[in-house]
Amino acid sequence: MAAITASMVAELRAKTDAPMMECKKALTEAEGNLEKAEELLRVKLGNKAGKAAARVTAEGVVTSYIDGNTGALLEVNCETDFVTKNDSFLALCRAAAELVAKHNPADIAALGALAYEQDGFGPTLEDVRKGLIGKIGENMSFRRFKYFSGTPLAAYLHGTRIGVVVEFDGDAAAAKDVAMHIAAMKPVALTSADVPADLIEKERAVAAGKAEEDRKVAEAAGKPVQPAEIVAKRIEGGVQKFLKEVSLFNQPFVKNDKQTVEAMLKAAGTTVKGFTLYVVGEGIEKKVDDFAAEVAAQVAAAKAAA
Repeated sequence: MAAITASMVAELRAKTDAPMMECKKALTEAEGNLEKAEELLRVKLGNKAGKAAARVTAEGVVTSYIDGNTGALLEVNCETDFVTKNDSFLALCRAAAELVAKHNPADIAALGALAYEQDGFGPTLEDVRKGLIGKIGENMSFRRFKYFSGTPLAAYLHGTRIGVVVEFDGDAAAAKDVAMHIAAMKPVALTSADVPADLIEKERAVAAGKAEEDRKVAEAAGKPVQPAEIVAKRIEGGVQKFLKEVSLFNQPFVKNDKQTVEAMLKAAGTTVKGFTLYVVGEGIEKKVDDFAAEVAAQVAAAKAAA
């Protein structure tokens, strides 16, 4: 049985907004597996945990560069929020995005090999990155990028933490509105049919788990249990609701929730062919320090040395 530490409970609570004791129970049941514990909480608490789980904690910057029908979206990570306000770091991020748009590098290594000089460092982008690590005193890395070409582009940056690029035909203002909508609502696909199968199956498993939890509660209370066919319809209904919530065209438009994004685009004579959404640190787990444990360890070490 894995030891459940206070830092593990705090991390799960930050991701899900669930009560602390529920987090501890879920971690115990999941034998310390954070992802499994998060899913268990979703079964017990419904969508509240899943929505809060979209929060990310790793630091960094998302930036874009658009020149006509060519462009780039880039994420650069660092250790603390302090560095994201550093002028040299921001200049490096902007320059890297421009290099992606102009050279279409194959990967991060190829991007780093491109010619670039800044703050007395060079002759490559990677040399500048290493130089700034020494100058600023904090690690930083190019995490991911996407190159775009061949179609009109609309970009939207929400501060430095969320970036969207939309590929479209039609009205540029409508496309920019869609980019802003995506930053706010974070769809995972254009249509329900485009939602990845693994996400659908995960949602179906959560819905089935919730139905089973409800059955146990009903049995314990001596109440009637729903027939299997009704439960199956409930599960499928939950999946269909999820698909509408996460597909761009089905979402209510943020500027007018009386119409869907698809209806808004049709009225504007605009077609969205694709979109890319980057959220800083998405998928990265930031280390959570257990300060009390660290202090206790230092005291114990001092006593042992004495």
